[in-house]
Amino acid sequence: MNKAQIFTVLAAVVLFSGLYFGFDTKPDKQKVTERSRALKGESTSFATLLEEATAQLSEKQAIQVADVEKQIKATTEEEQRIKLLKSLSGLWYDLGHLAVSGGFAEQVAELENADSSWSVAGGTFFSGLLAEKDPTLRQFCAIHAVNAFESAASLAPEKVEHRVNLALVWAENPPPDNPMQAVLMLRELESKHPENASVYNALGRLAIKTNQWQRAIERLEKAWSLDKRNPNTPCLLATAYNGAGNIEKATEYATLCKGK
Repeated sequence: MNKAQIFTVLAAVVLFSGLYFGFDTKPDKQKVTERSRALKGESTSFATLLEEATAQLSEKQAIQVADVEKQIKATTEEEQRIKLLKSLSGLWYDLGHLAVSGGFAEQVAELENADSSWSVAGGTFFSGLLAEKDPTLRQFCAIHAVNAFESAASLAPEKVEHRVNLALVWAENPPPDNPMQAVLMLRELESKHPENASVYNALGRLAIKTNQWQRAIERLEKAWSLDKRNPNTPCLLATAYNGAGNIEKATEYATLCKGK
């Protein structure tokens, strides 16, 4: 893995740590119908993925997972169940099974019904979409990431980043009938929210994907000027400057990335 790839992965890992913006304009009934159609169209199920992932565990790992599952089955208190499901999601994440981790994060979100919980689930599935090579796993992660971020946006329509994150999922896995959906959404967000750093970060990420290094730098420097607390921006800038051949600036921002 080269430096540019490393910086991009680092940026993706912290992308959803904020969980703080988004909006949606579709009626609730329409959103529910669209999500239902998408989930019915998936080529595998969470139960199947869980079974396959469990078969790959070492004896020690299987014992760890079984212990938490046993505690979940034994509890009758919702608050404790949520806590244990979060623990199980984190365990599967650490074991490298991101789709399974996302599935348990999704169960947490269904219980808590909070935009932050749905954003965590979406972020986990998006990490799986970036990491997985298997087409079936990628499609599963993409469908559930879209569902999660749309749920987050519907619960908190005043927050912009839920919609930004949704656009990033579509950028990574474009809808066949609308391959420009991510770009169009981000351009609309830029016109409506010109002072939101996350929008420019997302536009910068799209420019990086197509090796448009100078355009990426311009958008990301704009994001950095708007918000120097955003942990994503220096990581993305390191990638962009590295791609443009400016090693000095790439190193400068890489240092800031590691320090966030």
